[in-house]
Order: sequence, then structure tokens, then C-alpha cells
Amino acid sequence: MRRLIRLFLVLAPIGAILFWLITRPSPLPADALAGLVADPAHGEQVFWAGGCASCHMAKGATGDQMLSLGGGQRFASPFGTFIAPNISNDPDQGIGRWSTQDLANAMLRGVSPKGAHYYPIFPYASYAKATPQDVVDLRAYLAGLPAVATPSAAHEVGFPFNIRRSLGIWKYLYFNTDWVVTGDLTPEQTRGRYLVESLGHCAECHTPRDALGGWDRTRWLGGAAIPGMPKGRFPNITPGKLDWSEADIAEYLSSGFTPNYDSAGGHMALVVTNFAHLAAEDRAAVAAYLKKVPPVTP
Repeated sequence: MRRLIRLFLVLAPIGAILFWLITRPSPLPADALAGLVADPAHGEQVFWAGGCASCHMAKGATGDQMLSLGGGQRFASPFGTFIAPNISNDPDQGIGRWSTQDLANAMLRGVSPKGAHYYPIFPYASYAKATPQDVVDLRAYLAGLPAVATPSAAHEVGFPFNIRRSLGIWKYLYFNTDWVVTGDLTPEQTRGRYLVESLGHCAECHTPRDALGGWDRTRWLGGAAIPGMPKGRFPNITPGKLDWSEADIAEYLSSGFTPNYDSAGGHMALVVTNFAHLAAEDRAAVAAYLKKVPPVTP
């Protein structure tokens, strides 16, 4: 027993140090955005491609109301209910005081201005592949949107998931910037990969996850359960299931109509609204990429 106690006294501090090192937030270098000049017009395209309004606007907002990003929408998950925060330009309740570096740390590293981990319900696991220039442009565009004074609500997450530091373990296991679809891609497919795997964060819904919420990359975009809906599923959008042509996919992302004259519903209707703001070439690029994804059989 004495030997066990002595062993514990030796190993416990070592374990604590390792935990502290592995779980510490890792923000960007201070010069990560050096020399980049903002283009707010292009930032608007990044805004729609990234689906910012879909989560951070008021539920049911349409038209110009989609640009009031006061948050409040609720997202159920196996780990608790997450509530979208205010990311409007309000200096007190929103991100009006954030620097461009703050936004880059949030999107590319999942780290808050206070140095804490963000929950991956904020899709930084996808945004991490975004270019710094796109983040700079997005920050400039967001600065011109309305300020909303609504306070952000706290997430409804219980122990142990409310321990933010432990998210460092999640990042250690799952967070990386590797592209999933690789190989010989055309420029169009490469652009589509960027929109799907990064800004559009399609995998956040369409790729199945393990018990800790990490993607099963062997079934990339192969469909996944809808949190809070025992019988609901996000569809398989790989060539193993989706037999649409590239033109069909591009049209769907523009109008929301399927080849069978059905229409997009639920959150996908918001995705269509977002992608309809993009250039036709971008929607065609997404379609070209989806045809390149390895098939996942139903």
C-alpha cells in the first residue's frame, strides 16, 4: 500500500502536467494575419458560404432580418443543448470589440478572445481549413451589419461536458486541417472541396460521429443521425446514394428543387438560401466535388 501511495504521488503530478499541456488552447501566432488587406465585398460571399446567418439569426428570420445576428437558436445534442450566441456588431453583447485576430482564433483554432476552448458545435473543425484572407474579409463584412443588444444565453451543458478545459482532449483526438478528399483534383473540384469541407461545413451534419462527437471519416458525407430526433437522419450525399447529376446538384443549391420536383426543407432550406447568394460557378464546383467523394453505400 505504501508503494502504491508513493507511486501515485509521483505519477499524479506528471499526469496533471500532461493534461495541462495537451488541453491548453493554441491560438494563432500574433503575425498570422500580417499584410492582409480586408475586402468586405468578398467577405459577404464568405458570410453566405459559411452559413453564419443560419445559426446566429433569430429563428425563422427572413430577408434582411437574417443579417441581425443576435443568436438564441437552440441546438440539441447528446452532450446538452447549445444556444447560438450573439455575433452581431454590438460592442457589449456581440463581437463589436473583437479584432480580426480574435475572429481568426475563433474560426481557425476554436479559441475565444479570453483564451478558452469553444465547443465544436461551432464548426471550427471545418472552418480551420479556411484561408486567413477569407477570415479577414469576413470580419470586415460583419463590422457593417446591425448591432443587436440581446445578451447571449449560456449553454445548457452538464458535468463533465461543462469543463471547457477538457475540450483540449477532444481537439487532441479529432482537430486537424487535413483534407478528406485528396488526389488529382481539377481546379473546380478543389474549389468545391474548399466550400464543402471548410466554409460550407457540410460534414457537420452529413458525416456520422462516434461516441465523443468525432467524425467517422471512413463514411465521409455518408449520412448521420439528427440530434434530438431518434428516427431522423441527415441524408447520404455521396455518389453511393445520391444519383443526381452535377447539374441537378447545382440547381438544388440554387432553387431548392430536386430532380423529382420535391423541395428542400428544415435546415437545408437555409443552406439553399445561403448558396443561392454565391456565384453559379461555386455551386457547380460543389457539385463537381461531391461526385469525387468516395461512395458510401447505404
